[in-house]
Amino acid sequence: ATIVLVTILQKVIKEREVRLWFAGMIIIAANAGGAWSPIGDVTTTMLWIGNKVSALQLIEHVLVPSIVCMVVPVLFALRYKVFKGNIDAEFEEEKAKSPFGATMLYLGLGSIVFVPFFKTITHLPPYVGMMLSLAVVAAFAEIYTSAKFSISSVDGAESQEGAHHSAVHSSLSKIELPSILFFLGILLAVAALESLGMLFHFAGALDSTMPFLGTEAVDGTVSDLVILILGIGSAVIDNVPLVAASMGMFSIPLDDSVWHFIAYSAGTGGSMLIIGSAAGVVAMGMEKIDFFWYFKKIAWLAFLGFIGGAVAFVLMRNLVLNA
Repeated sequence: ATIVLVTILQKVIKEREVRLWFAGMIIIAANAGGAWSPIGDVTTTMLWIGNKVSALQLIEHVLVPSIVCMVVPVLFALRYKVFKGNIDAEFEEEKAKSPFGATMLYLGLGSIVFVPFFKTITHLPPYVGMMLSLAVVAAFAEIYTSAKFSISSVDGAESQEGAHHSAVHSSLSKIELPSILFFLGILLAVAALESLGMLFHFAGALDSTMPFLGTEAVDGTVSDLVILILGIGSAVIDNVPLVAASMGMFSIPLDDSVWHFIAYSAGTGGSMLIIGSAAGVVAMGMEKIDFFWYFKKIAWLAFLGFIGGAVAFVLMRNLVLNA
């Protein structure tokens, strides 16, 4: 979402200083939008696959706080001069690269939305639906491109002129293997700490030193402040290891409000620093956003949205519990 929106900004807004402000708001909106959906963010997908949350309950409990997290910064930002007035946009007509571009876009989006329904109907693990969706998209990509495979001889010469790799092969070649190994190493390390029991001891020590603010769990109490600290920590440390660690720290049943709060905090807390989320890192690379510029201009807006959404979540949870 961030890549698409920043690309549109680059086409529409020519002034870089104005684009930076909009890019900052896009980062906040992208992270808030991903927090309430089981397929909207890596962390919520982890909780969903780990059988910590269900799709409908996650949407029901986190949708409104996520909207608050996005709306509050926008309302404060509207007072800035950069967001007032009209933008003189100059659109450049470009020829479509492929006549099947729109079809593949809708097919891809439909396949993503299909995954939760597949899991609910078949009760199979979510990754089965993801692989099925990927296979369908890959099949249509091969059909539409009518690619001729590049088969090389022993001496490296191509067997047929004009042959090229398929669309699927081209896409797979762009996967960042270091990033995959990075997350794999993190998850292996967290699993090792969990198997040794160190995460459970750390969770008990952490929760005993924090004031109890009302979150009840089956095996004791988990402070709301602890979860907020996890969210703030996700702005400094990647939210994937934090969520993976929390899944090993707390023995809480499916769809407990603690998991919903963790999904919200980890998903939106990373907006407070530009290095705290994938959306921020992508925007920083595309627009060369300075770390300290983002920290001075956008961080406090993201913090207000984070706290506003957290307050909305706690109020909604307490109203449900009291009812």
